[in-house]
Amino acid sequence: MKITVCIGSSCHLKGSRQVVEQLQKLVAENKLEDKVELGATFCLGKCQQGVCVMVDEEFHSVSPDTVEEFFENVVRAKV
Repeated sequence: MKITVCIGSSCHLKGSRQVVEQLQKLVAENKLEDKVELGATFCLGKCQQGVCVMVDEEFHSVSPDTVEEFFENVVRAKV
């Protein structure tokens, strides 16, 4: 599974750095490093909906407050 987080200016202002840090922590805590590839990009084109996160080809809007829920409902549900 590939997770790509937008770190462009709009998403950065909405907390993309915190989203990335929390995802890194959750992947490590759940020992999913061999199943989850975490990456970043500069724009996913949906700036109004950020923080923009792609899981494989599926778009999600995540905030620092919803990372854990996103991780449980989307990431762990698929691995």
